[in-house]
Amino acid sequence: MQSLSFLTKKGPEIESVFDDLAALRIAVFRDYPYLYEGTIDYEKEYLKTYARSEWSFLFAVYDGPKMVGATTCIPLRDETADIRMPFEQAGFDLDTIFYFGESILLPAYRGQGLGHRFFDEREAHARRSGTFKLTCFCSVEREENHPAKPLDYRPNDAFWLKRGYQKEPSLRSSLEWPDLGEVTSTPKPMVYWMRAL
Repeated sequence: MQSLSFLTKKGPEIESVFDDLAALRIAVFRDYPYLYEGTIDYEKEYLKTYARSEWSFLFAVYDGPKMVGATTCIPLRDETADIRMPFEQAGFDLDTIFYFGESILLPAYRGQGLGHRFFDEREAHARRSGTFKLTCFCSVEREENHPAKPLDYRPNDAFWLKRGYQKEPSLRSSLEWPDLGEVTSTPKPMVYWMRAL
């Protein structure tokens, strides 16, 4: 890890690394369970949500000039309608919840503690405001016998539980993207995980 450097950006500053972040998201999310057939243009449009929020936050890992890992978070009130919807329907106060976006790392850099660092950085940022009480994120749910599921696939559930997060089966949304090899976006079921700050 000696060669790695770390970068933090907030709010509109995040736009300065959109190209790096978009490329990394596409590279990592190609793998199961996301199987994401992404484009740089779509990614940069999606990431504008983060540039528009005063309290959004990015923590990135670089190996030389290359971004090899990144994580983001944003107040839930500033997220897209698809992400906010289950919380609004359940009567949550969105002003008290911080949403954690991607937590992505190229395979060669995994197993070095960076996954924990990503959560530490985001939780610390959410606490700094003094007004947020909960953090949450969502993950895709694929069918158990999905044909693209690797034989050695291990979900992140155990890691998330160790971090104090609990799956909330009642909080669900649907996000659309094209699977690998597809042109058309199809809806994917997403389930939320939460913990108290």
